[in-house]
Amino acid sequence: MKANVGTIDRVLRITVGLALIVLAATQKVGPWGYLGIVPLATGLFRFCPAYTLLGIRTCPLPGSQK
Repeated sequence: MKANVGTIDRVLRITVGLALIVLAATQKVGPWGYLGIVPLATGLFRFCPAYTLLGIRTCPLPGSQK
């Protein structure tokens, strides 16, 4: 698994994932809020399977920074 989630994307995924989980745990939203585990996990692991299928990459390629 090569990283395909960049820094800004990663921060947004973790923030949204945690927010959804907290809202579900406090019963502000229904149990669907626990789906926040998906963006949280993809943010923590810096890998998104959907990005791989679609050919998207939001992080810089290794060695491309000079």
